[in-house]
Amino acid sequence: MTLRSALLSALVALALPSAALAADAPAAKACADDAGWNDPATPLHVYGNTWYVGTCGISALLVTSDEGHILIDAATPQAGPQILANIRTLGFKPEDVRAIVFSHEHFDHAGSLAELQKATGAPVYARAPAVATLKRGASDRGDPQFEVLEPFPAVEQVVVIADDGVVRVGPLALQAVATPGHTPGGTSWTWTSCAGDTCRQMVYADSLTAISDDVYRYGDDAAHPGYTTAFRGTLARVAALDCDILVTPHPSASRLWTRIGPTANAPLADRGACRAYAQKASERLDKRLADEAAKASAPTP
Repeated sequence: MTLRSALLSALVALALPSAALAADAPAAKACADDAGWNDPATPLHVYGNTWYVGTCGISALLVTSDEGHILIDAATPQAGPQILANIRTLGFKPEDVRAIVFSHEHFDHAGSLAELQKATGAPVYARAPAVATLKRGASDRGDPQFEVLEPFPAVEQVVVIADDGVVRVGPLALQAVATPGHTPGGTSWTWTSCAGDTCRQMVYADSLTAISDDVYRYGDDAAHPGYTTAFRGTLARVAALDCDILVTPHPSASRLWTRIGPTANAPLADRGACRAYAQKASERLDKRLADEAAKASAPTP
């Protein structure tokens, strides 16, 4: 953790003014679990060199260093200006963002990638299954939610990374974890953040919900070979992660607003959080498959 980050962390925690922070920075506001995707959020310290810069309804994180920063997720197409403003409010510069990564290729998490790339000049890193969608700004039938998804601005500069690739900026190293299921290109991220001598393993775990449009069937292996098997692999992978502090693309999915911000009343760290998150998702997938089977076997009226 850098001296600058340590000072910022202390100042944010104490809610004191600082030259490093905007002079008129607002007091931290509480976000509700049912907040709208574009409801503005006060930028917040998560842990060490990790900061929340998203909206109340959709997460975005900034992982910082003196040699440049990495931005995680881009929220909706409308959220770009908020994310940039939140970065500046914390005293950081968008042009010091050297890399952008994301969770999955839907408009509510990739929507501002193009705008944020233009503002920062940073490349967007993606696993291969997400690249075509990013470059089109639209999904295809391989995505379970294809028929109900909105398009988003196409991303020009995309760097393909391996399923277990590492994105590095100076001392920062974010490890990709392939987590297909919610989308084909779903990716989780892990890294280490330190506060003094205490380091925590951070996990930004992708959405794991088995939801779709009215056409897609998770149990139709002929139409989508191996997809559900890969989804179950994702759930096992997330459950097994070294996981001190969990953040998810939708803050409410990891109860983030009970753990950071002005109304926090629960511990930030929870070694069992990733396992519990994956277990709930596994139960939902099982229910979804059972519902599909029951519907398929029901007599035709």
